[in-house]
Amino acid sequence: MLKKYEHIEALLVDATKEELYEKLITQLNKDFTLANIEESFSATISPETLKKELHATVYQLIQEKFAEYLNLLYIMDVSEAKIKALDGSDVVELSEQVAFLLLQREWQKVWFKNKL
Repeated sequence: MLKKYEHIEALLVDATKEELYEKLITQLNKDFTLANIEESFSATISPETLKKELHATVYQLIQEKFAEYLNLLYIMDVSEAKIKALDGSDVVELSEQVAFLLLQREWQKVWFKNKL
């Protein structure tokens, strides 16, 4: 059964343990491409580096390419209610929370494709 995660690190540890980390990266890259965002992550990227780079990418999208950011959320099918529930007063914190939501959604897709 797919579990809920409180922190991005726990999600990435489980993805690695279940040998689905590379598929998670592949799904992330696929959806970035579909959203016409020229960011991609190496299949060999460490979970810690992925966390930092995804956070930086989301921050940049919010600050400089808001339409692309919204398109990415749509393409990845991130819950609008979850996004609206976030506190947007600090963009750095917001982008970290959004990066976590993106990874959660991508993890759901990968987990269901490989477990069901």
